[in-house]
Amino acid sequence: MLLERMESGGLAHYSYMVGSGTEAVVVDPRRDCEEYLSLARKRGVRITAVLETHRNEDYVIGSRELSARAGCPIWHADRQLDYGYGEPAEDGQSWKTGPLRIEAMLTPGHTPGSMSYLLYDPQSNPWICFTGDALFAGDVGRTDLLGMNRAREMAGMLYDSIYGKILSLGDGVILCPAHGSGSVCGSEISQRLWTTVGLERKHNPKLRHEDREAFVEDVAVELERPPYFTLMEKLNSQGPPVLGAPPEPVAMSASDFKEIAERATVLDTRTELAFSSAHLPGAQFIQTERVPAFAGWFVPHDRPIVLVTDDDPAEVVRLLFRMGYDDIPGFLAGGMLSWHTSGQDSASIPTMTVQDLCGRLDAGEELLILDVRSGAELEATGRIPGSQHVHLTTLPRRLDEIPRDSSLVIFCGSGLRSMIAASYLAGNGYHDIHVVLGGLSGWSSISCPLSNG
Repeated sequence: MLLERMESGGLAHYSYMVGSGTEAVVVDPRRDCEEYLSLARKRGVRITAVLETHRNEDYVIGSRELSARAGCPIWHADRQLDYGYGEPAEDGQSWKTGPLRIEAMLTPGHTPGSMSYLLYDPQSNPWICFTGDALFAGDVGRTDLLGMNRAREMAGMLYDSIYGKILSLGDGVILCPAHGSGSVCGSEISQRLWTTVGLERKHNPKLRHEDREAFVEDVAVELERPPYFTLMEKLNSQGPPVLGAPPEPVAMSASDFKEIAERATVLDTRTELAFSSAHLPGAQFIQTERVPAFAGWFVPHDRPIVLVTDDDPAEVVRLLFRMGYDDIPGFLAGGMLSWHTSGQDSASIPTMTVQDLCGRLDAGEELLILDVRSGAELEATGRIPGSQHVHLTTLPRRLDEIPRDSSLVIFCGSGLRSMIAASYLAGNGYHDIHVVLGGLSGWSSISCPLSNG
């Protein structure tokens, strides 16, 4: 038997390849699909179907890419939507892979037409359930994506799906959700890499409610919604373009790069210290491993993206490609060294340590501290009295709340998110900006002690 889980780093997206004999199906594939094809070749199987659990919001589904290369049909969920590709899966429909059988099970709640797929063993016993975004390890799917006016309705549907269908499968059934810890598709997803119905029944805090109303009250809440979700909805129902592979940006000289940068987004994925020292004026900083988490908030889809990176550009492109960024024409050959040796201007953002900041506060300096941590972080580790709190992901829509005539000191838990914020502010006309390196462990201000309130 073949059962392989592929994880898309940063997005915490899980896709699965399952099969037996010479056949296999793929559940919720990502867009860069070579890994599925490579595994199929290695294991001597052919991919006979692609199954989607729901219309995804956080990444571009790879069904059309995989179908085009493997020559297999696509079965999608959410039949109420006007899909531009594939066929809608029916509740109870089944697929065979060798002696194994996979059956579609309608489990609405995250979306109105969400499907789970139940794998039966050769003796026809329920064995593995691919739950999509209905049920995670330690959490359940979001119910707010259709708007809060429908959240309670969706939460009620999700209760019926989980309690009436998934939990009734039996404690020994293995659960394979579409996301793990760190995904924006849940607020409290556990770090359990593998889970079962029994483990979730025992340990999932969302499944401890005694009745339907209590469950609805708990899960019908509004969570953060990155702006790129709207585009993902469109692409994942109409069907994204089939490119065959991620874009291949070309190496550009400093002069060529400068010309295209004037009409593109310059994305700098180096370390925060390298960026602070010298970067192209107006560049947006997001370190490579943080691209999946933050590009959707700060990088528009309607402009080309050119890269400044110390990493392999292919890795950054792959991460962007999964989020629907297709127009990535080039990267700066030779990095900032070539930029400087060609005589081009650069900008910098000063940094300071936590101890430096405490000393300057105690010396009476007038500083506006912009704290970009989440509200949960503030409550857990303490607030800086007098600071202005603007969570990083809300920054683009709250610029009018941040004074332009103050000396801004930007604070997070390490400096990485602060530098993302600083680069965005600098690109929007803010000039007197400093980034604090390090977290609260070194806080020692006498005049400004931390508040736990």
